[in-house]
Amino acid sequence: MEAQRQGVLATMGADGRPRLVPICFVLGEGEDPLGRTLLYSPLDEKPKRSADPKDLQRVRDLLVLPAATVLVDRWDEDWTRLVWVRCYGVGELIEPEPREVEEHAAAIVALHAKYPQYRSQNLEGRPMIRIRIDRVVSWGNLEIVSPSETSSRGRRTRP
Repeated sequence: MEAQRQGVLATMGADGRPRLVPICFVLGEGEDPLGRTLLYSPLDEKPKRSADPKDLQRVRDLLVLPAATVLVDRWDEDWTRLVWVRCYGVGELIEPEPREVEEHAAAIVALHAKYPQYRSQNLEGRPMIRIRIDRVVSWGNLEIVSPSETSSRGRRTRP
């Protein structure tokens, strides 16, 4: 999952309809106190309908109903290599403020490493979405590695 460049975040709108949006993301280095994997998605400076990240619909959805699902997939013309991973969890905002500043900063370091485009954006001053993953469902052979999922030294990166 770490090797994939984008996923799709699903939240539930107030009208009961699912809302899907492509996201960039990183997995946290550690787990939360309950042993759940943490996924971070920035509310970056790419053009959006509102300049205020808290006015984004996905954020408003999570503030009302924090249930979130992230789908990450790997497409290949060779269908024996197809894979998807669906992560269910609880989404919330974290802020660059005293009680979350270290976690927020660590997520930014990981985002800078994975996405060089973020090095020129002010992620440090913006909230981000954290999803505490409590259930994972997958399909396909996760052990098959595609060329994009290996490091420059030819070693496999973490799934």
